[in-house]
Amino acid sequence: MANDNLKVLNALDVAKTQWYHFTAIVIAGMGFFTDAYDLFCISLVTKLLGRIYYHDFGDDKPGSLPPGVSAAVNGVALVGTLVGQLFFGWLGDKMGRKKVYGMTLMIMVICSIASGLSFSDEPTAVIVTLCFFRFWLGFGIGGDYPLSATIMSEYANKKTRGGFIAAVFAMQGFGILTGGMVACIVSAAFKSKYPAPAYEENPLGSTVPQADYVWRIILMFGSIPALMTYYWRMKMPETARYTALVAKNAKQAAADMSKVLQVEVEAEPEKMVERRKNNDFGLFSKQFLKRHGLHLLGTTSTWFLLDIAFYSQNLFQKDIFSAVGWIPPAKTMNAIQEVFKISRAQTLIALCSTVPGYWFTVFFIDRIGRFAIQLMGFFFMTVFMFALAIPYHHWTQKDNRIGFVVMYALTFFFANFGPNATTFVVPAEIFPARLRSTCHGISAASGKAGAIVGAFGFLYAAQSQDKTKTDKGYPPGIGVKNSLILLGVVNCLGMLFTFLVPESNGKSLEEMSRENEGDDEEVVEMESVRAPENRTVAV
Repeated sequence: MANDNLKVLNALDVAKTQWYHFTAIVIAGMGFFTDAYDLFCISLVTKLLGRIYYHDFGDDKPGSLPPGVSAAVNGVALVGTLVGQLFFGWLGDKMGRKKVYGMTLMIMVICSIASGLSFSDEPTAVIVTLCFFRFWLGFGIGGDYPLSATIMSEYANKKTRGGFIAAVFAMQGFGILTGGMVACIVSAAFKSKYPAPAYEENPLGSTVPQADYVWRIILMFGSIPALMTYYWRMKMPETARYTALVAKNAKQAAADMSKVLQVEVEAEPEKMVERRKNNDFGLFSKQFLKRHGLHLLGTTSTWFLLDIAFYSQNLFQKDIFSAVGWIPPAKTMNAIQEVFKISRAQTLIALCSTVPGYWFTVFFIDRIGRFAIQLMGFFFMTVFMFALAIPYHHWTQKDNRIGFVVMYALTFFFANFGPNATTFVVPAEIFPARLRSTCHGISAASGKAGAIVGAFGFLYAAQSQDKTKTDKGYPPGIGVKNSLILLGVVNCLGMLFTFLVPESNGKSLEEMSRENEGDDEEVVEMESVRAPENRTVAV
């Protein structure tokens, strides 16, 4: 038979929803608010950067960033995020969640401010400095993924755990929405105070000197919410599961949770001696491969495939909307007007589809389960991508543009009421405590690898095949239509790999990770009894 779970962990599993749950959601969630703001606000200002620093690059339209520069500006933070997820995920299991949590936040604050301080008259120096600080900004953001998910999962009760973790991640939607709103407000303020003619009327005068302040203010604003939550992050106690199961200090875990839960919890130090005799295997052991190998493959592959589509859609909304004519041609606007129209379009998409999608997941994830939501999300993303791509030329006609925008918005809704949320939730629930942050970091880093493929790949794929652009340094591309078809195929693959991911709804973390089981013979016997109940069985 399996060993009984520690009373402090049982107390967490059955605890009623209390004020500390909501406090943890806000404290962890504000990190994700900042993450999303910092990662996606760059897409709002890349065209402005092109107008300011590369005004001679382009053909019959205002200056735009060369393909290599655009790829670097959009993708360097994603590279930093990938590295940060691996490093801080590992560090969170070695040093503890709380000790590392403050480090990531301070890196984000410092680098967010520094990103807007890339002062120089030389375009190359500005872009290099911007990319340098955005890499380290991404590094800090990367640490927030495994730590926030792990902390929330280890604090939550098993009945509403999915909703709590998803609520932390849902703050990402508010970050995307706020990014668009801040860009709208800042650009509107400068647009009225420093009016400039459209590019067609006066190419040289269409970018006023004050436009250089716009992108800096937008980028630097991301430091404010992160700074506001630093104190509260430092006040949070270490999670009981880390203290008891990894640090093996049952007495301290019971003391910490007694304060949090406001009930007396028994320490049970003697149980720490007898449990884990056969559960001390490492990440690269055969035992881990047998128990969790397929699970890790499932979480990494689905997150990788999801982020190819999700980041392509987010970072290059402006290009897609311009291609179908929802955003007017750049040459009909001045630089600040263009920022305003791009940010207004992205704010509308975030408000009507992105944010509601996140909160649908929060509401339904503990009712219908992770597997159903993820499979449904990938399915509808596939359907809508093909529905946009196959009759693409139909949607580019003026009378049909609203239909395109509505269907495009629905892909965001089902990404967030789907795999974008569940890929974040599940890795925080199914792995052992001593490897939980590491495995979540690996899964998240796989997602960022997909985001990098999406960011760089879509930039290449969606380029026009017009010879003039190719002569000016643009690589030949396959166009927006075929790019959308490729994203549809990617989402279809995501559906297939979802079948590798186990359902964790209603189960304790120890039950999912099998940390409360005895020796291997007992484990095999129990699995043979329980196998019919489970969709995916670790072997």
